[in-house]
Amino acid sequence: MSDPIAESSYGVTSHLLSLVWKFWRLGICKALVPLQTAWNAFSRPVPASCCELLTQLLLCVSLACVIAALAHHWLVSSQLYPQGPPALVITVCGLLVFLSLGLVPPIRCLFALSVPTLGSEQGRRLLLSYSVANLAVAVVPNIIANVGTAGRVLSCVTEGSLENLLNTTYQLRLVSQALEPVSQAGSRSLAFETQGNGSAFRLHTHRVSQQILDDFSSLELLAQAALGTQRVVTGLFMLGLLAESAWYLHRYLTDLRFDNIYATRQLVRQLAQAGATHVLASPPPWLLQAAQPKLSHEELLSCLLRLGLLALLLVATAVTVATDYGAFLLAQAAVAWARKLPTVPITLTVKYDASYTLLGFILFILNQPPVESMVASAQRSFQWELSSLPQDCHLPQAQPPRVTAALASGSLQLLAGTTLVLQTYAWRLRHAIAASFFPAQEARRVSHLQDRLQRRHDRINRLDRQACTIGTWGPKEPGQGTRAPESQGPQSLGSSLSLV
Repeated sequence: MSDPIAESSYGVTSHLLSLVWKFWRLGICKALVPLQTAWNAFSRPVPASCCELLTQLLLCVSLACVIAALAHHWLVSSQLYPQGPPALVITVCGLLVFLSLGLVPPIRCLFALSVPTLGSEQGRRLLLSYSVANLAVAVVPNIIANVGTAGRVLSCVTEGSLENLLNTTYQLRLVSQALEPVSQAGSRSLAFETQGNGSAFRLHTHRVSQQILDDFSSLELLAQAALGTQRVVTGLFMLGLLAESAWYLHRYLTDLRFDNIYATRQLVRQLAQAGATHVLASPPPWLLQAAQPKLSHEELLSCLLRLGLLALLLVATAVTVATDYGAFLLAQAAVAWARKLPTVPITLTVKYDASYTLLGFILFILNQPPVESMVASAQRSFQWELSSLPQDCHLPQAQPPRVTAALASGSLQLLAGTTLVLQTYAWRLRHAIAASFFPAQEARRVSHLQDRLQRRHDRINRLDRQACTIGTWGPKEPGQGTRAPESQGPQSLGSSLSLV
């Protein structure tokens, strides 16, 4: 026996879920209404009302501002151009883009087609190229700067230690010079001598540290050159994206068979009006349902393989970001350690006594203590400080990781991976966009597709009737062996064709 309480709770839960789903669909439909209205106004060649005209102008102004802002960021943020000339050029370009979008409907269609074209191979190349360029312009120079900061700390500490060594040698030489008169009075000389040339050693150390910094500078110049090349490649990919959109629009307007493989609602409605819905009873394999596209197993396998390659790029990006964090932590720890190095005060006290003894062996024989006569006595104190960092050494700050650039690059790579799965849907979206801008051309294409499906259906029926005719005529002459069908085959085929 079933529990009535459990059944009632299950019924209440199902009812609540159905209500939630109904309200969710209702909310989505209400949210899509203004978007559909804006798209109808944007795709209409001539606005039908003042409201549509205002909506179209606002959309064109917004798109022109976005394009101008992206181009300004492209030119100025890379620090390759000054502030003045790009601003003027971008203003003129934004005005030209606004006039083109507002006055030329095919250009609006071309711009709209470039969005789903990002889901194609050219679009993925553009996204990945911009992602790599973003890493090259933000993350890689940051890594080089932090490693250079750590190298600068090492150079400063090395120079400071060498200066301390040379300063200690100099102080000891001063001690020997200060005690020289006293030592001469005692007929003894106090000499301090250093082996080697301290200036040459210091110069050699400076040259080595400068060579390390020059190596890092050459790496930074190489990164800048790679960045410039990447910008050129990205620009070429952008032109290729626009060229592919223009090629699609040209083929759509000139070739009725191009990308005309979708069973749209307009086709179904037109077939219903003509009473020819039977042509879709057994649709051809190339006919795709525009409302419910499905990916084949081959397309899924290709997507998985390409996603594996994108995963390798994501791993390389993660390694680059981890290197950025590691270089920042290394530079930060090195700068903090160098600044905490204390200054060591040193005090050197030298006491010098000179005395002599007369007839010391006689007193030694008599077992008497020797009598010493003081000739000279001196006591000097010398003070100096040992500093680990030289006074003229400036320690740069560690550059924090570029989190925004890393997130932007990762997002672009994830978007490129998403376009692999949505590539089939992007093709269908391009067809829908072109159909929205050119309804008359879409009507001609639908009529052509209807005629094509009708011819296919008639051809299949004719072949079926021929097969039925041959099948019914074949057993009538069993005594003629195998020659009867051969003699009557062409006649039966001709009669069947005449009937058709």
